[in-house]
Amino acid sequence: MTTIRLVIKKSAVLLALFGVLLMPSTVFASPFGHGKFGADVPFGSATSISINLGGNVQLPLAPDGNNFKGTGSHTVTVTSTDVVGYYLYSHTTGSSSMTSGGASIPASSNSSAAPLSVGSWGYNLTGSTTDFIGLASTSSLLVDAVGPYKNGNPTTVTYGALAPATQEAGTYSVAVTYTAVAKNQ
Repeated sequence: MTTIRLVIKKSAVLLALFGVLLMPSTVFASPFGHGKFGADVPFGSATSISINLGGNVQLPLAPDGNNFKGTGSHTVTVTSTDVVGYYLYSHTTGSSSMTSGGASIPASSNSSAAPLSVGSWGYNLTGSTTDFIGLASTSSLLVDAVGPYKNGNPTTVTYGALAPATQEAGTYSVAVTYTAVAKNQ
């Protein structure tokens, strides 16, 4: 689980993204004839999959006209010995709004990458500093990877926020959960 924090102060605005290392879990192997033949992975009744969310990310927000805007990213690395591949999903845990006390900044309503509306936040996988998708409390497919990744498969997730200058000061946060699932046919 990752926590995104947006700190709004009178003199500065900051968004921090905190990552944690999720422990590996065991999944069942794919049947004979599925996946990548000759892959350099263990053979047997079980394969492994794990997620590393990398280090913490600081997202400084800078003035942008009458608003404050900023982006920050981290790398989510999935390591898997499943020869078929894996899916990487993400969702907010609970509310999709960043909150600070009674104040909030909702997730963008964008269902595809587009500029943020004032007073919203979102993510993308392209590294764009302008176009974002809103993250919901239901799982969204981020990656559909084919084949084993015994040395890891990195995915850069970029977050962005656009806050109005009138946004109430405070530390805003939202929990984000990443889930990797072996395809395992």
